[in-house]
Amino acid sequence: MDEIVDILDSDGNYTGKTALKSEAHKNGWFHPTVHIWFFTANGRVLIQQRAKNKDTHPLLWDVSVAGHVGAGEHMEDAAVREVKEEIGLKIIKDDLQEIGVFKAVHEHNENLVDCEFHHVFLCKLQLPLDRLGKQESEVADLRLIPLLRFSEETWGLANVSKYVPHGAVYYSTIIKAVKERIV
Repeated sequence: MDEIVDILDSDGNYTGKTALKSEAHKNGWFHPTVHIWFFTANGRVLIQQRAKNKDTHPLLWDVSVAGHVGAGEHMEDAAVREVKEEIGLKIIKDDLQEIGVFKAVHEHNENLVDCEFHHVFLCKLQLPLDRLGKQESEVADLRLIPLLRFSEETWGLANVSKYVPHGAVYYSTIIKAVKERIV
């Protein structure tokens, strides 16, 4: 679906302009996204394998849930919506804990330049994995993995080619924030 998104400047400030998501990607215009990382009380992290038909990073493992923020939409509302769409879980805004905003630029090809500000949230997963659904067009698989393994494979760079390349600072921030909440 080609959503209308708010256009941001290179510092993440709203410009007052909007565009189709496809135009933002084609022109390399900054726009907001949400990333929601789910974790369990026993120290596992929910990771999502991107669908094979995705334009970017097909079949790589990624954040539990992610998506674009619609024009005029509040970050928390977008996060709640994306969680419901991608994994079939109903949460409320109070379940979300914002942990930061990350600027990201990925030049995939001349017609697809992702310039985004990822608004990152944590959310405690209260249900077993088999109770979650998958939006087939977005998600190939879901897995819960131990935080230590996730840390070794992302921040420790042991298996970095398995994951979407968000960078060591991004992944270390997620790992530290989850660790603080399970100790």
